Amino acid sequence: MLPILDLEHAGSDSAGFRTALREAAHEFGFFYLTGHGVRREQCQEVLSLARQFFALPAAAKDEISQLKSPQFRGYSRLGGELTNGTVDWREQIDIGPERAVIPDAQGYWRLQGPNLWPSALPALRPAFERWSAAMSEVGLRLLRHWAVSLGAAEDVFDDAFSTLPATLIKVVRYPGTLDTTQGVGAHKDSGVLTLLLLEPDSAGLQVQLSPGRWVDVPPVEDAFVVNTGELLEVASGGYLRATQHRVLAPAPGTDRVSIPFFLNPALDAQVPIIELPPELASASRGVELDPANPIFNTYGENAWKSRTRAHPDVAELHHGITATGPARAY
Repeated sequence: MLPILDLEHAGSDSAGFRTALREAAHEFGFFYLTGHGVRREQCQEVLSLARQFFALPAAAKDEISQLKSPQFRGYSRLGGELTNGTVDWREQIDIGPERAVIPDAQGYWRLQGPNLWPSALPALRPAFERWSAAMSEVGLRLLRHWAVSLGAAEDVFDDAFSTLPATLIKVVRYPGTLDTTQGVGAHKDSGVLTLLLLEPDSAGLQVQLSPGRWVDVPPVEDAFVVNTGELLEVASGGYLRATQHRVLAPAPGTDRVSIPFFLNPALDAQVPIIELPPELASASRGVELDPANPIFNTYGENAWKSRTRAHPDVAELHHGITATGPARAY
């Protein structure tokens, strides 16, 4: 069982909470978070709207097809996203910050732009804009506690998130199938941290705690599942751990809905590197390097890498990028 941390305790025992937070991310890279202050009714609202969206006719969902969005926003059909080059068995909506397109944008700045919202479900937009604000507040509170626990100033991460943070919400449904076991393939998250909302009785999420050892992560009542991303591993010199995880496809006749929120800094932000106290530095494993998955200093480069790999159809259609490289200058 992964650790369960109560954010309410940070008010009465901040030192104890910060130590537990740091060590949960150091040992597991995953934990449950209760006492976060997000009302149960708000959680139920977004899960209900997710169910309503996925129950819409195909034409209503395809109205916001991601193929219409150079910013990789909107609805992806079943099989529309890849992990490590293999098809994931899920359908989903991608929602980012609502911003204007940058004229003649280059590189990762092409990720900035508007969302696509379904006309058949007008309640979706305001509910998920409120959700983004609530998740951002929780995530930034955790970052400040992590900073102090690592020997840094509480506000060390604030500048990276103060202007135009590039957050991302995924609203995901995994239908039951016998055709594949891969709901989502094994991966690490490329940003800073993830807050995951699960339905009760949800199954399929697994964390790799050691080579070959996968552990189930069932839902805990009124808790988010939290995991650290690659940029927090980099910021902590490898003391905090970004952990491989996956989702198994549900059995036939069942399905699974989940809503991950990815707290990411501005596209052009570089997450600060914290100089660890000697006792923590001596216990750090260092940043895990994978030549097939380079980690860039600037967040937007990581995001652009991830989005173009995960959605090659959008990358080719709107940006001329094929699986083997760019089809034209970009």
